[in-house]
Amino acid sequence: MSDSPVGRLYLLRHGETEWSRDGRHTSRTDLPLTEAGEAAARTAGRLLVTLRGADLPAPEVWTSPRRRAVDTARLAGLEPSTTREDLVEWDYGAYEGRTTPEIREDDPGWTVWTHPSPGGETAPEVAERLDHVIADAERVLAERDLVIVGHGHAGRVLIARYLGLDAPAGVGFAFDAASVTVLGHERGVPRIDLLNAPGGLVAAPPPPADRY
Repeated sequence: MSDSPVGRLYLLRHGETEWSRDGRHTSRTDLPLTEAGEAAARTAGRLLVTLRGADLPAPEVWTSPRRRAVDTARLAGLEPSTTREDLVEWDYGAYEGRTTPEIREDDPGWTVWTHPSPGGETAPEVAERLDHVIADAERVLAERDLVIVGHGHAGRVLIARYLGLDAPAGVGFAFDAASVTVLGHERGVPRIDLLNAPGGLVAAPPPPADRY
């Protein structure tokens, strides 16, 4: 991070798809948003306007090339400046389309943060490509805000790397569908200004009485 960045980095995760709703790992599969995902993307756009204020210059906008990210940007009222292949979701390899309980039937204790995904990316590989994104982002942030529209696991790795942490530290950051996270700085030191807003805390129904 530069000593005196002007802008802040806004991360917007794509809205809900059928697979994200069902907990199925989705990277290369190019799914559309659900109706709920489209509505949430519009809400996220209004939140971005509220967070940034009406008087600032328009931000630069980067998106993943996946349909769910590009459509989220459009529905949020954003005009992408650049579509970047290095913003795609973590490649889950053979575990694409499977839920964590299904994967654990063959690979007990599996998580994307701690175990390999056969034929997919490792955590260091995801971190390396997102480090390039952050390096390019720093040049933009020296002059203006930047909005990145992308994915869940990759977005959490980006947060971790922005803070100087290893990729698996991303497990500690919530990043729900159509949520906004704001990364800023304190006198040049990277920090989280806002995490996972509005996130599942607003949209989720109350748990059933016997949940616990």
